[in-house]
This record gives sequence, structure tokens and C-alpha cells, in this order.
Amino acid sequence: MSVETSAPAPQHAQKLSFLDRFLPVWIGLAMAAGLGLGAVFEGLDTTLDAVQVDGVSVPIALGLLIMMYPVLAKVRYDRVGAIAGDRRLMISSLLLNWVVGPAVMFTLAWTLLPDLPEYRTGLIIVGLARCIAMVVVWNDLACGDREATAVLVAINSVFQVIMFAVLGWFYLSVLPGWLGLEQTSIDASPWQIAKSVLIFLGIPLVAGFLTRRLGERAKGRQWYEETFLPRIGPWALYGLLFTIVILFAMQGEQITSRPLDVVRIALPLLLYFAIMWGAGFGTGAALGLGYKRTVAMAMTAAGNNFELAIAVAIGTFGVASGQALAGVVGPLIEVPILVGLAYLSLRLRRRFASERVAEESSAPPA
Repeated sequence: MSVETSAPAPQHAQKLSFLDRFLPVWIGLAMAAGLGLGAVFEGLDTTLDAVQVDGVSVPIALGLLIMMYPVLAKVRYDRVGAIAGDRRLMISSLLLNWVVGPAVMFTLAWTLLPDLPEYRTGLIIVGLARCIAMVVVWNDLACGDREATAVLVAINSVFQVIMFAVLGWFYLSVLPGWLGLEQTSIDASPWQIAKSVLIFLGIPLVAGFLTRRLGERAKGRQWYEETFLPRIGPWALYGLLFTIVILFAMQGEQITSRPLDVVRIALPLLLYFAIMWGAGFGTGAALGLGYKRTVAMAMTAAGNNFELAIAVAIGTFGVASGQALAGVVGPLIEVPILVGLAYLSLRLRRRFASERVAEESSAPPA
């Protein structure tokens, strides 16, 4: 989705493709199109929601798979091993995703929604579902490290299968009990979580890996990166926009009929995305990880697996529940905010460049 260059942010922005440069415009149009389709075609939301296989929405799955495949096909998998050995990156990301993230969402939900238990529970569930899909697009848009993002997403996937239900029990039942607050619970089976990981990460990851492996073997790396990747690159954006249209078409009625509730839910989400991105970006800069890996860590920390959060909320509390609405509002807020944070990352890129220049100028002659 993006053109890599070592130039400062303003020059880089000028070299973005026409599609990437006006991405916020396309996203706004996609949101409006989804709302318009839902309003014009009565019952469209019900029809789209009915297209499921084993509880997985086929339209949303199709959009996400189309969105993720081109980005994962760009990953240089021969570099993944070296990145996995970066202990500072791995440990920091794990702490941000599985210790800081859920705690921040728990705090925001209870602080800002003390009188709305259904929405509060839904937001806590969103905070527990770490991102394994859209983060690869946000990272690529901000010119982050693709290989690092692939590794971090894979690690999050493993932890998600193991820890989601455990952390759900802790943050919805155990911790509120310790604090004298209202307790609840969720019903999330290991298979339900593993299924989300296998579909939304496993399929595009295997496809991307095989495409690069077979493409380079048949035509060479130069052809693969200079001819093939530019051809499939725009499909990441097409998949993103298609997903947004479907989401807004399916949930537009809930959003427009309960605007005040959406605003109440949106506020802690806005703060959450900003806090988690800031924590990831600040940690990466403090550790000296460099711009690309700092972005990978920040975007991974800020994103969430909304498909899993919505599925768990609907499965436990019902499709018309407040918990489900909170899950639905999650990606609708996340998409424009994370795009904005991607552009902010690009603007901050010059700081990393100036740091390198300062270090080089202050270094003693060899």
C-alpha cells in the first residue's frame, strides 16, 4: 500500500500513490456508502448477517482476506528469524498487548461507563481481543516493519488462543470482585478463538508465504517485488474499503438509532487507541528500536481483533445486546483513528531521521 523511502515525512507523503494519499477520503466515502445502502435497502443488514459459515460472517471474512493477502505477500519471510530474536521488541510488545492493553481498557470502561454495564462489558471484551488482521494494513500505510509486524501478529495469535478466556475471567469476574464491583462472565471456547486466528491470519499468511516462495523461485526476487507486488498492492485498499462498506451496511441502523450511546462508547475507545499507540510509539523510541519497528509495535498495541470481540459478545449476550453494540462500534472508531495515527507516525518519522543525523555527526572519526 505504500512506497518505502528513507526521505523525511513530507517528501515521503508526496511519493504516496494517489490511492494512499487520499485514503481518509475513500474511507469516508465507504462509510457513507455503507450507511446509504443500509438505509435504502430495507433488511440488507439481516441478509448480510445471515451469510455465515459456522458463525463467521462470509462478507466480512472475504473483505479481510482480500485486504491482508497483498500485505502479507510483501513480507520477506527470510528476515523473520532475525526479528524474532529482538528480545526488546518481543518482550515490550507482549507486555503492551497482554498486560497494559487489557488494564487500560478495563480502567477506561469503568471510569467512563460506570452506569452502563452492558457497554462496559463489551468494551472490556474488545480490549482483550488483540489485533491479528487490520494492523498489517495500518503498519504498511505508516511504512512500518512488515516482517516485525508479521512476527508480532503471529505471537499475539498464539497468546490469544491461550489467554483470551483466562483474561476475560480475570477482568470481568475476579478483578471486579476484588474491587467490590459488579461481576460478569463470558462464554468463549478455545475453538472459537482458534477459528478466528486460523481464518483471519492463517489463510492470508499461508497464501502470502507461498506466493513469495513460488514467485521468487519461478521469476526471481526482482520480478516479484518490482512487477508482481505493485499489481496486487491496491487490492489491500479495495479489501479494506469493502469491509468498511459491509460493516456500516450491517450496523448502520444501530448506529443511527442510538447516536448518544455510540458517543458514550466512542469516547473510551478514542482514548484507548491514543493511549496504546502512544505507549507503543514512546516505548519503541525510548528503546532505540528505530522508526520501522517502533511503528510495528505501536500499531500492534493499538489495534484489536474486532471480529472475535463481536462474535464473543453476540454468542454470550445476544445480537441485540449492548455488549454486541460496543463490539460493533469498536472497528467503526478504530478505522479512522488508526488511519490518522498512521499519518501521524509518518510525520514523526523525521524525528528518527534527525536522531540518526545527530548520532552520526557526534560520532568520533574512525
